[in-house]
Amino acid sequence: MMFLRRKKCFLLLTVLFLGTLTLSSEGVQPTAMSGINFAGPADWNTELPFVNVFYYSRPWISQQKDKPWGKGPALDLDERGYVKSLAPNCHAESIVCCIEGGHYPAGRYHFLYDGEGEFTFSRNVKVVEGVKKPTEAGNANYLALEVDNSKGAVFIQLRKVNPKNYVKNIRFIMPGKLATFAKQPWNDAFLNRWKGVQVIRLMDLAHTNNSKIATWEERSRLDDASWSRKGIPPEVMCHLANTLNAAPWFCIPHQADDDYVRKFAKLVKQQIKPELKIYVEYSNEVWNGIFSQHKWAAQQAAKRNLTPNAKEKTWEAAWAFTAVRSVEIFKIFEEVFGGTDRLVRVLPTQAANPYVSKYILNFQNAAKHADALGVAPYMGFNIPANKAQATVALGLEGILNKVEKEVLPKSIKSMQTQKEIAQEHKLALVAYEAGQHLVGVGGGANNEQLTKLFHQANAHPRMGEFYKKYIAAWEKTGGKTLCFFSSTGKWSKWGSWGLLQYADSKISDTAKMEVVRAWFDQQK
Repeated sequence: MMFLRRKKCFLLLTVLFLGTLTLSSEGVQPTAMSGINFAGPADWNTELPFVNVFYYSRPWISQQKDKPWGKGPALDLDERGYVKSLAPNCHAESIVCCIEGGHYPAGRYHFLYDGEGEFTFSRNVKVVEGVKKPTEAGNANYLALEVDNSKGAVFIQLRKVNPKNYVKNIRFIMPGKLATFAKQPWNDAFLNRWKGVQVIRLMDLAHTNNSKIATWEERSRLDDASWSRKGIPPEVMCHLANTLNAAPWFCIPHQADDDYVRKFAKLVKQQIKPELKIYVEYSNEVWNGIFSQHKWAAQQAAKRNLTPNAKEKTWEAAWAFTAVRSVEIFKIFEEVFGGTDRLVRVLPTQAANPYVSKYILNFQNAAKHADALGVAPYMGFNIPANKAQATVALGLEGILNKVEKEVLPKSIKSMQTQKEIAQEHKLALVAYEAGQHLVGVGGGANNEQLTKLFHQANAHPRMGEFYKKYIAAWEKTGGKTLCFFSSTGKWSKWGSWGLLQYADSKISDTAKMEVVRAWFDQQK
């Protein structure tokens, strides 16, 4: 694997062309930059960005004979997450490609590992006997596996391990990629799909929400057994930005100490192409009470006595600490980079609440140390349980009409309001997340009829028209970077966030993706 410190051009990729699409309002020239949020690492990730699917494997699960699934004794793991030894009558199990419907590649995979151990696999995997070990496998142990993708996920069982030379460095390589995966770890389909995007926000890739990382030693490493534990390593995020030639948008873990921030900044300066801007944001939505970073920030504010007279201690304390800690992080980056020329320092806020924006920007003059106000101006249609049936009664056309006549205008109004606030402080307005937000909340997600209608709305051609108007409004308002949420992910009762649902989806599968992809091409 070659996530190296490169500053030269990477592979030339096929450019996806969808034709010209005029999105700007009459007389308004586009000023925005295109951006995307990627789905986070997990065995159920349907984007499949890597040809080594074991990067996104589920951390090892303990299994014991005659006990319920996953109820074996605690596993003996090393610091990177590999199994050092197994208790009697136990084995360890991991899962990759937990994707239904055949939406991952079938065929001959290459299973490589170092050390000594014995593996078995689920019934959709056949170990091919008598296959000559390819020269590309080097000194690693090698198994050729025929995978049937029609039967769902692949289960990997580690049955035996030598404690003196336990299994490490597992690689599960997609068909046809054994010869090239070390030099090109990214899936070509993934790179081609997002070629041309100007900014990539790495929040979910880094497992920012509810992160437990506080020190540099605790960060995700290249040699971790799975990146689904802590997110992908900083070096890999840099490699992706360089490969796509896109400005990286980094979200610093909320508990990260100054040493972490400084070493992170040094790595970024060393590895990111010098012509690319660096977006820096403190955590993600610290104002949002659903995340542990909100409560933690409020506690830190109390320790520093930042808001002794706050009316609502938890909320305002979290906002205050967001301002203070953001500026502290910005200053460390400024020291490492020798100024602010390459930096885009983002102060985040709640798009629907101008008061939060004003509070954060004004607290200890935080705005004077920033470049941008970050918002998420979603087309928000959040339906609680007590309104679910009334919404279902609207039917598909009624829901689409409501989005067009009420939801979209409200979103545009929040863009305009936040732009005015940003302009008062001489800041750019950027969107850390953007797009539709049709979802059940407060029990509403459990209404199957509502979920079905929201999925249909997201697949409807009219959703593409809403996205055109949404982008045009952002440009007319004077917004800058617009990062859609999110790239690829299966729709569920928890939301239809993915512009597409699967790695093998076509651009034309959803109108919203067609519009966004065409806008990306227009921004070049």
